[in-house]
Amino acid sequence: MQTDLVEPTVRIRELKKDRVNFVLENVDLAFANSLRRVMMADIPTIAIDLVEIQTNLTVLPDEFIAHRLGMVPLVSTNCDEAMKYNRDCNCISFCDYCSIRLELDVRCDEAVTMDITSNHLEVVAHQEDSMLESGDELSKRSHDFGHPVGKGVAGVPPVLLCKIRKGQSLKMTCIAKKGIAKEHAKWSPCSAVSFEYDPYNKLRHTTYWFENDERAEWPLSDNKLEEDAPRDDELFDFNAKPNKFYFEVETDGSLSPQEVVLKLNYRKN
Repeated sequence: MQTDLVEPTVRIRELKKDRVNFVLENVDLAFANSLRRVMMADIPTIAIDLVEIQTNLTVLPDEFIAHRLGMVPLVSTNCDEAMKYNRDCNCISFCDYCSIRLELDVRCDEAVTMDITSNHLEVVAHQEDSMLESGDELSKRSHDFGHPVGKGVAGVPPVLLCKIRKGQSLKMTCIAKKGIAKEHAKWSPCSAVSFEYDPYNKLRHTTYWFENDERAEWPLSDNKLEEDAPRDDELFDFNAKPNKFYFEVETDGSLSPQEVVLKLNYRKN
C-alpha cells in the first residue's frame, strides 16, 4: 500500500562551537515546538545542587553564592551514560557514579580586589567508604567531565562568583548531580532555542502593530531567502499549514549543539 507521507528532513545551515542553525521540513507546528521544548527541558546535564560552606568572609550571603554556583555550567558530555541519577544509585549518600564533588578554597592576602571565579572550583574524588556502587559510567566520561565550562581554555572567560579584599576568604564543598531542566533551569543545556516559520507571514498568524508602514517597521529576517515572496494579488489559502521551520540553538557549553540535537532521537524513542 502506497502512502503520501514524506519523511522529515534536517538541513544544517551553520554550525559553531556553541550554536547550530538548521532547517526542519515536512513536520507540523506542534512537532517543531515539541522539539524546542525537549531541547530546553528534557536533556540531562550535571549542575551543582548541594553546597556546604565552611567559611564565608565575603560580603555576599551564603544563599546568594550557592545560587550563583548552581548556575555555573559544567561539562556534561555523554551525561546520559556517564552518570547515574542520584535517586537510582545504591550508595549511602553520594559517590563518583552519581555525583561530582567540587571544592573551592580561596583567600586574599594582598591589598587588592581579588576575583573568585569558576576556575577556582576543583574536582575531587569522593571518600572510598561511600563507594558502594559499581558500573562502567566512569569509563564513559571525558577528561574534563564535571569541570566548569571553559576552565583552562584560553580566551574563554570564567564565571565570576564574587570579589574579596585582603583578609577575606571563601571555602566550600559542592556536590553536582544529574538532572533535567523540568526540575530546575540550571540543568538546561541551552541558553536559547528559537524557531521561525512563514517569514513573509503568508498564513497571517502574526498581527503587526505599526504606525505608518508595516514593511518598513517590521523588517524580514534572513529566512526570507528560503521562501518565495508573496504576490500582491495572491489569494489567501485558508487550508495552508506551516511545514518548514528555521531553528537556532545556542548552548551554554555543558553540551555541544550537535549533542543537544542528536539526543532528540533518544528522547523521542
